[in-house]
Amino acid sequence: QGKFTLLRDTRTDGSFLVHHFLSFYLRAGCKVCFVALLQSFSHYSIVAQKLGVSLAAAKERGQLVFLEGLKSCLDLLFGEEEQPGQPSPLQFLRRSPCDLRALFDFVRVSLSATGGDSWKGPVLLVDDLSVLLSLGAAPVAVLDFIHYCRVCVCCQLKGNVVVLVHSNEDSEDEENELVVNSLCHHSDLILWAEGLATGFCKDVHGQIKIIKRLSLRQAAEQDLVQIYQYKIQDRNVTFFARGLSAAVL
Repeated sequence: QGKFTLLRDTRTDGSFLVHHFLSFYLRAGCKVCFVALLQSFSHYSIVAQKLGVSLAAAKERGQLVFLEGLKSCLDLLFGEEEQPGQPSPLQFLRRSPCDLRALFDFVRVSLSATGGDSWKGPVLLVDDLSVLLSLGAAPVAVLDFIHYCRVCVCCQLKGNVVVLVHSNEDSEDEENELVVNSLCHHSDLILWAEGLATGFCKDVHGQIKIIKRLSLRQAAEQDLVQIYQYKIQDRNVTFFARGLSAAVL
């Protein structure tokens, strides 16, 4: 409880980590607020069904609060006017200068416990934070949003925050790299999925670097780093030490 986990991918798609955490927390009985900016609800629902979880059922019983970013953006930009009592969480698209206060309020209200709730610790899951920058949000606004979410969810509600960001060390997108590097400094755990430097391999889809930020808690400690390779299958992911894939053995 009270942990901030950063999912980072470079030269590969790290969305399999998002699907894992979504199904994991729902099976554990946690209240989940899922800010889905990258894919539609049906996409996440189909993958979750393969993992043995029904997102539709979780929504109906109030365990899952789902923000479909793609639909919200279209409604804001091309749809009808907002309802006075129901402002859109992504209303920053219409405002200048933009801030993400409405999105934070959506997260806070979604995860705040009510009298009838019997769920375990609350969880905020964001896929993917880089989209906010593409929609015009400033890096400072994005970092402020994550900071307030950490204070609210991790500190006050004793829950967890899991965020996915895309990164490319050779990219000229300085704003995105600024956000990624800042989040790395504040994360309790970093799961960094990377594509293979040697290119495509049917038996190894990439490698994952697991960085446990021990230095965040104790200044004298060094971060614990573990590196594995992985292969994504239809219903699960296989992890193995480097050099021990089927292609080698």
